[in-house]
Amino acid sequence: MSDILILHEDQLRRRLPLDRAAVDVVENAFARLAEGGVEMPPILSMHMPQVNGEVDVKTAYVSGLAGFAVKISPGFFDNPAKGLPSTSGLMVVLSVETGRVMAVLLDNGYLTDLRTAAAGAVAARHLSRPDATRAAIFGAGLQARMQLQALRLVRPISDAVIWARDAARAQALADQLTGDGLAVRAEPDPAAAAGFADIIVTTTPATRPILRAEWLRPGQHVTAMGSDQSGKNELHPDCLSRADLYVADRLSQTRLMGELRAALAAGAMPEGEYPELGQVIIGRHPGRTGLDQITIADLTGTGVQDTAIATHALAAFSHET
Repeated sequence: MSDILILHEDQLRRRLPLDRAAVDVVENAFARLAEGGVEMPPILSMHMPQVNGEVDVKTAYVSGLAGFAVKISPGFFDNPAKGLPSTSGLMVVLSVETGRVMAVLLDNGYLTDLRTAAAGAVAARHLSRPDATRAAIFGAGLQARMQLQALRLVRPISDAVIWARDAARAQALADQLTGDGLAVRAEPDPAAAAGFADIIVTTTPATRPILRAEWLRPGQHVTAMGSDQSGKNELHPDCLSRADLYVADRLSQTRLMGELRAALAAGAMPEGEYPELGQVIIGRHPGRTGLDQITIADLTGTGVQDTAIATHALAAFSHET
């Protein structure tokens, strides 16, 4: 029997940066999901409110790939106060031919962070205005940092603002990200932050809306990243009804745990079919059709992204197997 490849976080970080290649890998995963040949079961999700924690298990089989990933992703949101990151986890890659374990990726959540940031870039690439130069990031954690970095891979972002409930963290992140042709400042007023931007990205575990519909203006794009559990909600439901175009990563998921869930419950959006990001990518849905449209991408995280980024990781180490 061949040896199982075991890769650790530091190895993966060195070999797999957040770059256009990672964005393209995730974009292709969404396209494959829209085209068919993907088996992706519902997310297994366990919420632990007593410890402000959760664990998600995601997987997907993609026809033509040699392996598929099973990802375990904990999120414990009191960890920063303990000097620990909120997210961690690992991926196991199994052979599609035999079901045997091919690799264990002890990434401590890095590959999830990578593919999540890349998904934000994919959404912006297909739904935001090509001339978008100003971004607002809601949140001041790791994903806030990575989302801004990802946006710069696909749009000419030169100015950004950071809003967070913790103003000191927002200021610290703004200070860290300023440079290399990018001006970043903390903005204490969320309405002003939203009004400033061409692209708004929400990256928080909020359970009550932090972005309101009256703050939005024509031409903006919003990517909501944080609502990956049924109790989470970053966008006021009226944001979705005000938008000209709502796009889900996976509609069956956003109905249950995304921003669409809250909008449906509030009666702000009718039950019905809405486009998925993969359908926009492959041209099955037109996506943005005017510079003045308001567009929203509702990203809950999909197993096909995990199999795609795990395959990307194994390819980077293929000469070592």
